[in-house]
Amino acid sequence: MAHQGRIYLSSPHMSGSEHEYVQEAFATNWIAPVGPHVDGFERELAAFVGTQGALALSSGTSAIHQALRLVGLERGDRVFVSTLTFIASVNPVLYEGGEPVFIDSEPETWNMSPQALERALVSAKQDGRLPKAVIVVNLYGQSADLDPILELCGAYGVPVIEDAAESLGATYKGRASGTLGAFGVYSFNGNKIITTSGGGMLVSNDLDALEKARFWSTQARDAALHYEHSELGFNYRLSNVLAGIGRGQLKVLEERVAARRAVFERYEQALSRIDGVAFMPEAAYGMSTRWLTAITINPRVIGITPAELVALLASENIEARPVWKPMHLQPLLRAYDYYTDTPQFSVSDQLFAHGVCLPSGSNMSVPEQERVIDLIAQHLLARRLIHESA
Repeated sequence: MAHQGRIYLSSPHMSGSEHEYVQEAFATNWIAPVGPHVDGFERELAAFVGTQGALALSSGTSAIHQALRLVGLERGDRVFVSTLTFIASVNPVLYEGGEPVFIDSEPETWNMSPQALERALVSAKQDGRLPKAVIVVNLYGQSADLDPILELCGAYGVPVIEDAAESLGATYKGRASGTLGAFGVYSFNGNKIITTSGGGMLVSNDLDALEKARFWSTQARDAALHYEHSELGFNYRLSNVLAGIGRGQLKVLEERVAARRAVFERYEQALSRIDGVAFMPEAAYGMSTRWLTAITINPRVIGITPAELVALLASENIEARPVWKPMHLQPLLRAYDYYTDTPQFSVSDQLFAHGVCLPSGSNMSVPEQERVIDLIAQHLLARRLIHESA
């Protein structure tokens, strides 16, 4: 029997108004990585999140890279990074010859553990090698618990970079996710809540720093009639065409967040009644975007592993993924230090072993979601009965 239509994990969701901005870019011939849409996108996003400024770049990765250069990262310097993340949070550290040190999650939020961070900072102080920065990842659309993290980093004089690639539209104690550290980073990759196809944004209240990053991101071209370069630069600016898409997307950001939260709520209502299934908790201090609905399943209770569940969904033309494989387990990164939530237990290892991300797109129809729910519920309940009778 032929498969039903493909259900994606998180596909782009256009509003329609993007066309007007893109057509304007073509009509005015502003196709280069400068132009009124770039300026407008930066201005509008900064206003939305409440920062003094913003810098539109080619990716969230390039934004992290520029933030690290702004805090003065040099070869051999350490940077503390959340371990439960995508590798884009770490690669820019390696670009500059830095040394990542990985920090575990806490079970309450799945985000950076303040107690693991504290042990890492104490150890680094004793070694005389405090990090140049701490990169805090706001996982799956939820802000980390930033007050204790900022307090710790402030006590040691270490700047915080918020990797809010997945959390544009989320809040922490009434403030926009991505705006509490020295620098914040958003991603507009095709799978994010809003997209420019590929793109990112660096935000800060330090306008001088953003201006320096703007200079670096346009090949560090000096003010001269000819092409003069005194510093290393990068080709990191967002194009005017893609910025036009971003302006159209930003108009519907709050709708997209609401839609993803509704997807999460339908999953939770339908599947939380199954023993052995748990959902990523939402912290009381703020609102998550629920960029992806992440669950954990207990194989000892249900009799199925996360990998088997992902394979089952794939067999029915449905895309699901394990939660991020922690950075300290990656072959590229195994040599670097790692601080667990408690000396005896790694939360991120446990989440990776048990976690699955379900299809969560804001353009996912209710019948599509019911198809996913019915398949999971029927299979998990059947496997549990088999498992209990064995």
